[in-house]
Amino acid sequence: MVHRWDDLTFLHWSYDPATVQALLPRGIEVETYDGLAWVGLVPFRMTVLPASRFPETNVRTYVRGPDGRTGVWFFSLDADNLGAVAAARATLNLPYQYARMAVGRRGDTVRYRSRRHLTGNAPSDITVVAGAPYDDPSDFDHWLTARFRLWTTIAGRPLSVRAHHPPWPLRHARVTRLDSRLIEAAGLPAPHGEPLVHFSDGVRVKIGR
Repeated sequence: MVHRWDDLTFLHWSYDPATVQALLPRGIEVETYDGLAWVGLVPFRMTVLPASRFPETNVRTYVRGPDGRTGVWFFSLDADNLGAVAAARATLNLPYQYARMAVGRRGDTVRYRSRRHLTGNAPSDITVVAGAPYDDPSDFDHWLTARFRLWTTIAGRPLSVRAHHPPWPLRHARVTRLDSRLIEAAGLPAPHGEPLVHFSDGVRVKIGR
């Protein structure tokens, strides 16, 4: 598959590794940075080329698979496209949820809104203001954002899928609105403190085995 991921914000909070590990399946181990696990809330605009475009928001952490390769583990993925939700659930066993969502951008201000269909739970309303580009992203900036593999399980067995894209063109950003229940809906404790924030205007992505 070929995608574009645009108007993307990374919001990250640190967690006790044991708390995150308790939600992972056998064979998948939480990856830490300076002894902490990190959980990301990542809203963006997805385009499945050539034509399908819709908002998505995922809740994720960073892991090692049984072969030692690092990647992303998704606790939840909300998307405003029923076909994409059904296909990702059926083919990769990813925990997608069908949601009513919107992404609006005016200049450098981006607002992301969502609420799940049927249940109406896990509402989310986030606004960020993107700033100057990063001149020299740190190793930690790359660790949080430069991930090129996802891990899932099918029939209880770990499976990885690669995502290939150029390095994220990262920008500094600040949050002006943060009212989201997606992390708690994924089974994690509510995050504490202000998130680390990164913004990217977008990249083109290839996904496959």
